[in-house]
Amino acid sequence: MNPQYYRRREQDEAQARLTRTLVAYAFGVPEKDMDALTRRTARVAFGRQVAMYLAHISFELSLSRVAIAFGRDRTTVSHACHLVEDRRDDAAFDAQLEELESMLRAAPAPNLALPGV
Repeated sequence: MNPQYYRRREQDEAQARLTRTLVAYAFGVPEKDMDALTRRTARVAFGRQVAMYLAHISFELSLSRVAIAFGRDRTTVSHACHLVEDRRDDAAFDAQLEELESMLRAAPAPNLALPGV
């Protein structure tokens, strides 16, 4: 693989971490549970689905790139995006997502270079 692939993957993973952290905070879900390989509670699973959706929308990542960054399957990310999109009919939920999306879009790009290297 070429170095650009690894750099892009590192950036995708950094953006996924930021998104998980923000969603965990906003939804009151333990951040460590968001990274779990198992589903956990419905609340945690929904938080993870929202995080995958926001990573896809905010950072314009393909479903495949989101899947790799979150350690999931592309079809899982697709399912999550459909579920979250369907819930955006709720005005309060939609406003919350818009605010989170705005925060993520305003975040600076991750600095992946090591100091002095």
